[in-house]
Amino acid sequence: MDRITRRELKADKFAAEVTHTVEYVGEHRRQVMTYGGVAIAIIVLAVGVYFYRQRQHSLRQSDLVAAMETYDGYVGAAPQGGFRAKLFNTKEEKDKAIQKVFADLVVNHGGSDEGYIGQYYLGVIASDKGNTAEAEKRFREVADNGSNDYASLAKMALAQMEQSRGRLPEAEKLLRSLMDKPTMLVSREQATISLAKLIGKARPEDARKLLEPLRTNQRTAVSRAAITELSELPKVELPPPPAAKPDPAKKTPAAK
Repeated sequence: MDRITRRELKADKFAAEVTHTVEYVGEHRRQVMTYGGVAIAIIVLAVGVYFYRQRQHSLRQSDLVAAMETYDGYVGAAPQGGFRAKLFNTKEEKDKAIQKVFADLVVNHGGSDEGYIGQYYLGVIASDKGNTAEAEKRFREVADNGSNDYASLAKMALAQMEQSRGRLPEAEKLLRSLMDKPTMLVSREQATISLAKLIGKARPEDARKLLEPLRTNQRTAVSRAAITELSELPKVELPPPPAAKPDPAKKTPAAK
C-alpha cells in the first residue's frame, strides 16, 4: 500500500471519529441539555482536537521521512542488494531537490520538531555552500526556539562557526551551556571534548582537567576520543629550578 493511500485512510479515520462523536451528541440532545451542554461540547472539541493533532503529526512524520530519503538519495545507480533509495541523474538535480524538500518542511510544518529539523538541515546546506550568514540565521532559529534536542544540535553548529571565526569566548559559552544541559543528541561528554579541543592550544592545563576524567569512561568511544585529544595537547614545559644561592656564612678557604 503506497504512502498516499495510507494518508487517505488516516484522514478518513479522523473524519469518522469526529463525525461519530458529533452524531452521538445529536442523538442524545436531551441528555446533553440535562447533564450540561457546555461540558459535553468541551468533550466533543477535545476529541476533535486530539484526532486532528494525531493526523497532523502523522503527516509531519511522513514529510520528514520523504525529506530524509531525498537527502540520502544516490546520484546514478543505487547500491546492489535491493536497497530502495531515491535516484538522481546529477548532483545538481539532487541538491535542488534537497533544498526544496527541506524548505517545504519548514513552510508546511513551521513551529514543530519536523519544521525545526528542516531549518537545521537548511543551515547545514547553507554552510556547505559557504553561505555563513544564511547558515547562522537557520541555526539560531533552531537554537532559540526548537525543542532541547534539536536546539542542542544547532548550538553545537554555532559553536563550530564561532570557532572558525576566531570568536573563542562565544564558542566556549555555547559549549559550556551544552555541558550544563546535555541532551540525547549532544551528550555532556561530547560537549566536554569539543570544549577541550577549543581551548587546548591556549589553555592546555584547563583542557587536560576536562579530559582526564573521561579517560576511564566506560563508554569506550568517549575514552578513546579523550585519550586522542590528550595526546594532541601541547606539552607544558616547567621552568628550570632557580640556581642555589651561595651561603654567606660559609667562607671560601684561602688558597695556599
